[in-house]
Amino acid sequence: MLIGIDASRANKEQKTGVEWYSYHLIEQFKRLDKDNRYFLYTNKPLDGALKNCPPNFTERVLGWFLPRTWTLARLSLEMKFSKKIPDVLFVPAHTIPLFNPKKSVVTVHDIGFEHLPAAYHWANKFYHKFIIHFIKSFATRIIAVSRFTKEDLVKTYEIPEEKISVVYNGYDSEGYKPVVDAAARLKIKYGFDFPFVLFIGRLEGKKNICRLVEAFIAFKQKYPMDKRKLILVGKSGIDKELDKAKEKIAFTGSQGEVIFPGWVAQEDLPLFLSAADVFFFPSLFEGFGIPVVEAMACGCPVICSKTTSLPEVTGEAALMFDPLNVAEMAARLEQVLLNESVAESLREKGFQRAKDFSWEKCAAETWQILVG
Repeated sequence: MLIGIDASRANKEQKTGVEWYSYHLIEQFKRLDKDNRYFLYTNKPLDGALKNCPPNFTERVLGWFLPRTWTLARLSLEMKFSKKIPDVLFVPAHTIPLFNPKKSVVTVHDIGFEHLPAAYHWANKFYHKFIIHFIKSFATRIIAVSRFTKEDLVKTYEIPEEKISVVYNGYDSEGYKPVVDAAARLKIKYGFDFPFVLFIGRLEGKKNICRLVEAFIAFKQKYPMDKRKLILVGKSGIDKELDKAKEKIAFTGSQGEVIFPGWVAQEDLPLFLSAADVFFFPSLFEGFGIPVVEAMACGCPVICSKTTSLPEVTGEAALMFDPLNVAEMAARLEQVLLNESVAESLREKGFQRAKDFSWEKCAAETWQILVG
C-alpha cells in the first residue's frame, strides 16, 4: 500500500500546534510501519529529523511559486497527473487538494473562524469556509482532534457523524517533563530571577490576552507585595489584542509586571513550564489545547477556560473559569497561588491526566484509519 502524506507543514522551521502535530505523526509512522510505502510530499527539501527516512519512506519535493496555495494547487497537480498516485492521501491540517486519490483523510483541528471571525483575516476566513465545504464533499474521512470539534463540525456544517473519527492529540513526552534546575537555567539564559505566572500561545483576541492581563493586574493590586510577574510567551496575532493589552498595562502602571519574551524555541518551553507557579490559559476557543497537556506533564498547575474542548482535555486536572469573567479568573489565580495544597493537588492530577495522551497513541489510531 502506498500512503501519501502532506509534509509541508511538518517541514516548517518555526512550528506551532498544527505543524508539531504533523511532524510527530510522521515521525511515529516511521517507527510504526516498516511494511507499507510512504511518499512525504513537501514544498522544499525535508529538514531536521524529517529527512532521516527509513527505506519505505520517500521524499517528494514539489516546487511551487505560491506557497500558500501549495496543497490546494501543486499537490492537486501531483494527485492528478503523477504516474504514482497514493492509495490514500493524508493531509494533517484542514485542507485537501482539488484532485484526490480514491481515499483521502484530513484532520480538522477546529473551526474557530466560524465562532470568532474577528481573529482571522478576511481572506483566511473565505479560504477556510470554502475548504471546509470542499472537505465535506470530497474527503473520504475526517479526523477531529476532540469530541467537541466533531460535534462542532456536525452542528455547523451538517457533516454526517459517521464520516468523522475522533483521535486525540498527543504531546512530546521526551521533551515535556519536569526540569529540576529550570529556574536556574532560565535566569542564565533569559535573565528571569523572579517567580511568575505563565501563558504560552499566540497573543491574539482568540486567546483572550486582554482579560488575562486584567485578571493578573487585579491579583497584583489586591496583593501588591506579591513578587510574581506574568510572562506571555508567543508571537502577536493579526488583530490589535496585544496593543490593547499593552495599553491596559500602561494605564495601570504595570509595565514592569508583564514580560513579553516573544517566540521561544521549543526546547526551552519545558523550562518555562517547570519553573512557573501556574499555567494560565483563558483561551476563548480551542479545538484541543496541547499547551495545557504540556503544562500538566511538566508539573505546572493549570487554570483554564471551561469552554470548548478544554474541559474534555483537562478532566479534573485543572481549575476552570468563565473566560469572560475577569473577577472569576483572578479568583482562580489567587486560589492556586496562595494555597500550596491546591497547587500540589493540581500537579498530581495533571501528571496523571497527561498520561492519557501520547503521539504514539495518536499515530496508531490515525494509522488504522489510513490503512482501514
